[in-house]
Amino acid sequence: MFIPRASNPGLAALLTVLAAALLAGTTLLAKALGTDALGPALSPFQISHGRFLFALVAIAGMSALVRPRFTRPDLGTHAKRSALGWGGVTLMFAAAAFIPLSDATAISFLNPVFGMILAIPLLGERVGPVRWTAAGIALTGAAILMRPGSGVVETGALLALGAALCLGAELIFIKRLSGREGPWQILLVNNAIGLSIATLAVVWVWAAPTPAQWAALAALGGLMALAQTAFINAMARGDASYVAPFFYTALIFAGLYDGLVFGVWPDAISILGAVVILGGAGLLLWREGRRRAVVT
Repeated sequence: MFIPRASNPGLAALLTVLAAALLAGTTLLAKALGTDALGPALSPFQISHGRFLFALVAIAGMSALVRPRFTRPDLGTHAKRSALGWGGVTLMFAAAAFIPLSDATAISFLNPVFGMILAIPLLGERVGPVRWTAAGIALTGAAILMRPGSGVVETGALLALGAALCLGAELIFIKRLSGREGPWQILLVNNAIGLSIATLAVVWVWAAPTPAQWAALAALGGLMALAQTAFINAMARGDASYVAPFFYTALIFAGLYDGLVFGVWPDAISILGAVVILGGAGLLLWREGRRRAVVT
């Protein structure tokens, strides 16, 4: 039986910020791989395959050292979660090649909004006016970042929106696994299934990476493994409503990395759209925290 970790809010916050910094690093590497920065641009399917391959290697290695206790996994739920996660990651990597990382990251923060909406038919949850208002605010921010009239940017924003939808649906299945299986088991099973899906997809678009691209793919997978490990351990030590706001620092890291490496800094529209999305997501998190406080 899985025994939850003891609560430690300070460590949970630190681990969440670390996860945000690492995750922003993966989108930076995905942008370099999806453009001609390190050689001929690779397909998002190949970037996603490298992410799952090297992440699985890293997590398997760490698990061998930690020697966690495993229980019987719910493979059906894991498969659904992993398929949606693969779709979300692949679309996010595709978006990173088209639009500023700060825009792609901001749009990805719509995933709790989509998770809330999908919880109505899938989990039978009831949604009140405050939560619908939060969703409306966040979606307005996404509309701002769509920048109607600019075709290339609009394409990237639509890809990021699709990523947020997949990741929001993934939250439904993460909720079902939460508290029932240990973090190392969840990571191993998720990345193993994700790699299987990614392998089936990449055979149609495979191209030989350059040495620099191999190094970037390995670094991307390693950073993703560390980000997942940090975030899941943060969630095990703090309430979701407390931990989640710290993850929004990923937006700061993404903008900083993009500016320093590619010279792309957020403009006024990017900042406005991000602020509106964070306002809606923040309101939703506040409401979720209030609901849990009433229940407990």
